[in-house]
Amino acid sequence: MDGKSLDIVQDNIEKLKQLFPNIFSEGKIDFARLKQELGEDVLTKGEHYELSWAGKSEARLEIQKRTTATLIPDKEGSVDFDTAQNIFIEGENLETLRVLQQSYFGRVKMIYIDPPYNTGNDSFVYPDDYSERRDDYQKRTNIIDEEGYLNKQDLWRKNTKENGQYHSAWLSMMYPRLYIARNLLREDGVIFISIGEDEISNIKLLCDEIFGEENCITIFSRLMKSGGAKGRFITPNIDYILAYTKNILLTNDFRSILKEDQIERYYNKTEISGAREGQVYGEERLYKASLDPRANQRYWIKCPDGTFVIPPGVSFPERLEEGEKIAPTSEDGVWKWIYDRYKSEYNLNNIVFKETSTSALIDSTGKQSKWNIYNKLWLEEQKEKGVVPSNFISEFENRQSAKELKDLEIPFDFAKPKDLIKYLLQISKTDEDALILDFFAGSGTTAQAVMELNEEDGGNRRFICVQMPELLEEKDEAYKAGYRTIADICKERIHRSIAKIEKEREGKLEFETKQKLAFAAYKLKPSNFKIWQSDADKMDLAQQLIDFTQSERAESLPQNMLIELLLKNEKEALTINYSFEDGFYKTQKTWFCFEAYVKQQKELLTAGKPQEVIYLNSCFTSDEDLTNLKLELQENNIKLTLV
Repeated sequence: MDGKSLDIVQDNIEKLKQLFPNIFSEGKIDFARLKQELGEDVLTKGEHYELSWAGKSEARLEIQKRTTATLIPDKEGSVDFDTAQNIFIEGENLETLRVLQQSYFGRVKMIYIDPPYNTGNDSFVYPDDYSERRDDYQKRTNIIDEEGYLNKQDLWRKNTKENGQYHSAWLSMMYPRLYIARNLLREDGVIFISIGEDEISNIKLLCDEIFGEENCITIFSRLMKSGGAKGRFITPNIDYILAYTKNILLTNDFRSILKEDQIERYYNKTEISGAREGQVYGEERLYKASLDPRANQRYWIKCPDGTFVIPPGVSFPERLEEGEKIAPTSEDGVWKWIYDRYKSEYNLNNIVFKETSTSALIDSTGKQSKWNIYNKLWLEEQKEKGVVPSNFISEFENRQSAKELKDLEIPFDFAKPKDLIKYLLQISKTDEDALILDFFAGSGTTAQAVMELNEEDGGNRRFICVQMPELLEEKDEAYKAGYRTIADICKERIHRSIAKIEKEREGKLEFETKQKLAFAAYKLKPSNFKIWQSDADKMDLAQQLIDFTQSERAESLPQNMLIELLLKNEKEALTINYSFEDGFYKTQKTWFCFEAYVKQQKELLTAGKPQEVIYLNSCFTSDEDLTNLKLELQENNIKLTLV
């Protein structure tokens, strides 16, 4: 165990070994063999279609970097830390994503982010410095002022339009974050990215490269405000939300819930007899001009008066008989179902014939028919199925978020409405216990939306929200209210959202929701373990050898070390169940020990039979004890790891 985060390069190499074992020679990739395996799919010409910018190669290197950072519990900032399933992390988001990558690889159902729009007027700042040495990481991510806050002037640089690499800087910031974010998604996972018009074209190309153009679901246009008179040529009233999936073939279709006005407008009839007596339904035409011509869907239907009808067109079946069909041409209309489906619905009393003077259908003479044909849409079934959402979102303007924050007595601008996030959670069909990630958490809108939606539909969705401890300006209302960083605001909003929901629960006898109103707060910090400096000179190397007789830092606490090791060994480590007994922290498969080794532990291990046990080097004062334990554990197929 080297104490570092997931090695993406090595992980990709292992995947290649599984797919193409014959392309490896003495452990190295033979690219000539790889080209042979891929055949015609190899691009050999020097020029090809791609998104390029100044600094892209350095941004790729950021993806490959590994971190030794870890997460330290902030129990005072948490609510019921030990049992919480929701997570808030205060820290730089790229390093945090690296820390999470191994434990949360392929675990996230939905990601929502609201990154800087890069307008030149916003507070877009970027911390990445591609010229630094790896061992300078701590100098970059742990620059703090005397009160322990990040020093904005030293760490962050504002990206103004006067910057010669204005778009490049933004792309370099987004590229590694989105790349690692994709790794965290489940195969059916989706990501939503809010963005303005300044970078919409660039981020579309960037996401096509990272997620694959075929995995783009849509680009929503959202009405962010009504009216206004700002702008030189036009008033900017919309922004955008890009929706991508990890694998379009495995992703559920998007569906939104029926709204009350839709129900009142379309589902306004009641069945008066039969098996569905009393049930509410709406009606939909069996023929629509928008339907593409399809084989087996142009046929005669017999009407109540004995006449036959067919959608408009120029082709007619040879025989005048119900169900008799003909292959349609491009000029022919079709029914929305094949005949067998129509007959099945007819037998279920789900077909309605209506006389009209405006029918688009034609009869056997080619003249306009007096009949229209509809099928019944049962309200309860449609509620369960949902409706296909539009790519234009008009219901969730930014002014709603101002009221939401005012209700919580939190002064903050530029947040997204919580109902917008709820809407995205609903249409993407997040499972009742799905994991939701937001690594540009801002004021914590996503956290509040997840908890409130759980209350509304009985779900148990969980969130991980990551927010950098970016300092507020003294002129900000939030600063005057006592907040010092945006992370402070985010954490406080989660606290107040929990209190709000608990108050709403008062007086209710039963709660349909399964969720526990709690969250565990963490802070991004340096490793609990000493980091080996491989490029040290001889004198420093000698000192390192002395220092590494004890791998952990003197100030490291057992639970902090446990969390760091869990992040490298367990799935969803931050909410995993573990117990402490007989000197061991125990999960289902791994035991951890941070105390001095005693011989009784050998019997406990052979009886308990964990898959692996992890000790600190400093637990052993005798080489003989260590050797004997190794032999005993080998006989019992228990892996021993020393840190």
